[in-house]
Amino acid sequence: MTVYTIALIGFGGVNRALTELIATKNQLWERDLGFRLNIVAVSDLFLGSVISPNGLDAKMLVETNFAKGGFGQLSGGSAEADNETIIKTAPADIVVEATFTNPIDGEAAVSHCRWALQTGKHVVTTNKGPVAIAARELKALAKANGVHFEYEGSVMSGTPVIRMAEKTLAGAELKGFEGILNGTSNFVLGRMEGGLDFAAAVKEAQQLGYAEADPTADVEGFDVRLKVVILANELLGADLKPGDVICKGISGLSAADIEKAAKANSRWKLIGSAVRGADGRVTGSVSPRQLPLDHPLAGVNGATNAVSLNTELLGSVTITGPGAGRIETAYALLSDIVAIHNTHVSVATREAA
Repeated sequence: MTVYTIALIGFGGVNRALTELIATKNQLWERDLGFRLNIVAVSDLFLGSVISPNGLDAKMLVETNFAKGGFGQLSGGSAEADNETIIKTAPADIVVEATFTNPIDGEAAVSHCRWALQTGKHVVTTNKGPVAIAARELKALAKANGVHFEYEGSVMSGTPVIRMAEKTLAGAELKGFEGILNGTSNFVLGRMEGGLDFAAAVKEAQQLGYAEADPTADVEGFDVRLKVVILANELLGADLKPGDVICKGISGLSAADIEKAAKANSRWKLIGSAVRGADGRVTGSVSPRQLPLDHPLAGVNGATNAVSLNTELLGSVTITGPGAGRIETAYALLSDIVAIHNTHVSVATREAA
């Protein structure tokens, strides 16, 4: 039986949800997936850090109501977070990076991923910053050190758009994509259709936990821009940077705009897209678009995400699913670990043949 030791960087909603799954699903994974996970280190800005080579009790981690610096009460723990030491020295096979996304330079997450890969540890992350800003460097580091850099959850949470396009649609000749890639903005637009003005819709999104206290990244399209960069670079072979993608959010839409669209049998959606031109150049954009009701993205409501992949051989293929949520995003991390495990199993099988 394969046991993967993991170090969690950040212990907010996503890594806490992964820990909950480890506490309740390890036996199932052992039976169905061929491996189990053992948490050997955690580092968190609020809680501190802890290393336990024999493993930490996942149930204890999620059920204990730790105060600030609470990891300092544990054996091998400190009240201070020390991400670099945890990443470089913890006896972990896999580093799970789930810290705050800095959309400007991707730090400190880029450094977290770099340290892990340089020390021969696999990285799985849901963090958009490192993938949008430093994927080429980090993928090269992973290859040079014989490890994996996986990031399925960086675009649509647990909905497998990257792996679906690369594996299942291999050979279909992807020409471009367009998608609803931010659940908060989609929720706000839906509530505006229901009669709320922009400010009231944003406030409701904040009350429900969809929007942050500062919703700028969501409603102005900055979050979607990072996801467009990731998909364009990963699926279309582009080399875009966030600044290369034209970006306009939804804050300029009025109740009159929403009403006018409804009368025209259409609705507004914030669309992130990229297309490869006849010259091979890939261009990306983020902007509100008025879609006819028969458009495959027009009926995507609430916090749901969707992306339509435009292919030469199949036409448009639309993938719809949750674009947020603790458990859903934790599943994306699990799917990355499954991909790592399956690669190792395949290699071992070939070597034995």
